Amino acid sequence: MSSVEEFRTEVRSWLRGNLTGEFAALRGRGGPGREHEAFAERLAWERHMAAAGWTCVGWPKEYGGRGATLEQQVAFHEEYALANAPARVNHIGEQLLGPTLIAFGTPEQRERFLPRIVAVDELWCQGYSEPDAGSDLANVRTRAERDDGGTSRSSEAESGGEWVVTGQKIWTSLAHESDWCFVVARTEPGSTRHRGLSCLLVPLDQPGVEIRPITQLTGTSEFNEVFFDGARTQASHIVGAPGEGWKVAMATLGFERGVSTLGQQVGFRRELESVIELAKRNGAARDPLIRDRIAQAWIGLEIIRGNALRMLDGVAAGAPGPEASIGKIFWATWHRRLGELAMDVCGADGMLAAGEPYDLTDWQRLFLFTRSDTIYAGSNEIQRNIIAERVLGLPKEVRP
Repeated sequence: MSSVEEFRTEVRSWLRGNLTGEFAALRGRGGPGREHEAFAERLAWERHMAAAGWTCVGWPKEYGGRGATLEQQVAFHEEYALANAPARVNHIGEQLLGPTLIAFGTPEQRERFLPRIVAVDELWCQGYSEPDAGSDLANVRTRAERDDGGTSRSSEAESGGEWVVTGQKIWTSLAHESDWCFVVARTEPGSTRHRGLSCLLVPLDQPGVEIRPITQLTGTSEFNEVFFDGARTQASHIVGAPGEGWKVAMATLGFERGVSTLGQQVGFRRELESVIELAKRNGAARDPLIRDRIAQAWIGLEIIRGNALRMLDGVAAGAPGPEASIGKIFWATWHRRLGELAMDVCGADGMLAAGEPYDLTDWQRLFLFTRSDTIYAGSNEIQRNIIAERVLGLPKEVRP
């Protein structure tokens, strides 16, 4: 048995032995459009995982991880999804910020933040998008200024000055449950586009921070607006040098589209299989057009997996290619169409809420929430521009 197969067996065995008792009811809970489900219980589950050494498995051992190979990480995420284990609450800290600090952080930052991410003691959110800078991250207007002599209001401030942050972020996933936010802010007055940006680590539990949940089509609120009005963080809580925020932010986005995407596809496959079962049960499968769309969905899912494996080959070689942008636009569009297919398979019943006042079925929630798939994490329009300009070398879009 290879080391990957042994690792996969170990993961599967641990999940089987621990998704029991108080955690058994968490199977299938949470995820996009359902992050409100059993959040406290899922947090307890993830801390249970941490105590057994099953968080941050791909991190180097020196930073609290298992040092798992790329193939072992793929096995972990696939087995986790196959077990129908609950959606992770520490994804942003573990998959985005942690690798960023390992790559760009100072020894002091790693010592301060990484152990708390591994232990799931501090939760993180990502402060990138703004009302006028959604997928166009280079248009960020949130600003941060150095204050080397003022009276500190930050609970963690030490000598050495602080950054004072003013601005607004939007579509900030799980900000209302987070302790910290890594914020892209403009730290060089007068700078434009990708120049003059910095990445700051900002505590959320302080004066000068207001979090407003955004009610979505599903009636839930996992996205938020975050307002910074003179919020403070230590001067040392800058990742990379001042003005290097664009480089750091792009690296973080690269980490975002890593090995966990293969686990995501296991969830997609489970959704498709459920749609097929529903079509068989209610007779929709007798419609040749429905059968054709189901076949196209199956083919699309295989393409998604093939592209993800190709992308991981690039990651392993240290040079991720255009597959990340290609993959994002393809899976987002595929998932949105799956939601539309699910509603058509439901037929007229899909128009009726499951209960009062706004209780949705799984199919209705899938249909409504997947409308956001083609917007968040880089809209389809932006991904097309990236592919056209940076991959195919076509003339750049005219901008004012």
